[in-house]
Amino acid sequence: MHPRLTVFLCLALLGSLLVAAGSVTSVAAGTEVRETAVAQSDVAQRAATRPVTIRVPKEVVRGTRLVVRGKARGVKRVRVQERRQGSWVTVRRPRVNNKGQYRARWKKTGRPRVRTFRTVSARGTSVTKSVRVLSRRDGCGPRQSKGGGYFKRTYWRCTFVDDFNGTELDRTKWMPQTHFSTGTDLLYACYYDSPRNISVSNGNLHLTLRSELLPKPCDHKKRLTALFSSGMVSTYRRFSQQYGKFEARYKVKDFRQRGLQEAFWLWPDDRYSDGTVWPEAGEIDIGENYSRYPDIAIPFLHYTKNDNGGPIPGLNTAWDCAAKRGVYNTYTLVWSATRMEILINGRSCLVNTSGDKAFRKPYILAFTQALGTYGNENLLIGTQLPATMSVDYMRVWN
Repeated sequence: MHPRLTVFLCLALLGSLLVAAGSVTSVAAGTEVRETAVAQSDVAQRAATRPVTIRVPKEVVRGTRLVVRGKARGVKRVRVQERRQGSWVTVRRPRVNNKGQYRARWKKTGRPRVRTFRTVSARGTSVTKSVRVLSRRDGCGPRQSKGGGYFKRTYWRCTFVDDFNGTELDRTKWMPQTHFSTGTDLLYACYYDSPRNISVSNGNLHLTLRSELLPKPCDHKKRLTALFSSGMVSTYRRFSQQYGKFEARYKVKDFRQRGLQEAFWLWPDDRYSDGTVWPEAGEIDIGENYSRYPDIAIPFLHYTKNDNGGPIPGLNTAWDCAAKRGVYNTYTLVWSATRMEILINGRSCLVNTSGDKAFRKPYILAFTQALGTYGNENLLIGTQLPATMSVDYMRVWN
């Protein structure tokens, strides 16, 4: 036989063997997938036809009611049991109504712990279910619910809190900012780490904008001296978080002309930077206060390369969020991977569902008492100073 013909026949035979092997593998894999699907279906069907079921809430707060309920077929009573010290103990014997439903209740949940239950009837036993009993308070105060029905409700976990109850700034949480200035090229203030500009007393953080008698040296690459000084703090390199609930309560000076500006805002943590720059990198202004608009606060979300072309009410900003100057207002951000909502005094002001990449990373916290920027400047503002932003508390949950 010719050598080339021999090689050709060998290759053809090898190809046939590989195809056959692949077919066998595909058949085996398909069989395995079908068997897995059937097994899962059987499990679901058995759960659906189980003679007794049980349902408990995911989480409850200590001292509140606890309800366990479910269905039972073909019986008049069931026994609700709780796991205690390695044994099942019957704790309730509720009746089953004519719809096949039962309910067991406790007026108070008892001390914080995980409680595990099951229900037993003459015809079978339910699966086990656990409920987590939480303390009434955490570091941020009374437990706050994320909402939802009783059996699906969960609660926020406190991750950061400062009630400013001391007599000086807690520098394990906050860093005074000194490398920035505020205002315009003609009228500006520099930020200083000074008790004149940053102080804590009477349960508040005070950031104060002042007029200086003599030019004061600035720690700024462009500003050598300044006739105005102010305060700004952030959690730079101390705390940051991606997603959760962020809330602050503060008031600003009751001044109803141009010249003053304050902000509660979040900035991307530079430890997680991918090199993207502002505005594409993101900025979350939960509340910006302008003295020229004394009855509102303005939230603003900065993202995309062109910052969405500017302010678009309902998308990245809102101009109808009531917040009067001179009184305390509460500013809240609820932030998830697909939704951001900003509330002022409990009223929803802005909802954004872009899920933009700018908002998929940790952000730091910041408070600023600023001098009015372009459009809000006032050459005579010195006659209205000092002006102070007073922060009652800052709390964060996840």
